[in-house]
Amino acid sequence: MSDQKLQEAINTLRDSGVRITPQRHAVLEYLLNAMVHPTADEIYKALEGKFPNMSVATVYNNLRVLRQIGLVRELTYGDSSSRFDYNSSEHYHIICEECGKIVDFHYPILDEVESLAEQVTGFDVSHHRMEIYGRCEDCQQVEAKQQH
Repeated sequence: MSDQKLQEAINTLRDSGVRITPQRHAVLEYLLNAMVHPTADEIYKALEGKFPNMSVATVYNNLRVLRQIGLVRELTYGDSSSRFDYNSSEHYHIICEECGKIVDFHYPILDEVESLAEQVTGFDVSHHRMEIYGRCEDCQQVEAKQQH
């Protein structure tokens, strides 16, 4: 994670008039560094050593604020718990149907799909979401071992 991205995110918070508390800074920094898409509970567990007085509710409240100003994306796929993603660039997600792991998948944005949808339906399209499902390499290896 680049310090520049963190600084840009902090500037966005400041420009939005949002106070930059140590907890908010830590949640944002954790999401910027996360290679996975953590749940609020996973973020809480990762930060509780550094912030012993922080509650799960504090994590949820910070994620809500970060989501409202557009820095964080809430991912709701299949299972009951939301996962969170730092909203750095447009990308898609591929989701393992076995373990629930979510991996970023970068592909040139399908702008033509949005423009065709507008032409065909008359809608003013704001965005789209594409999900790809399958089984991750780890789950495939577990199954392969079980078959032998």
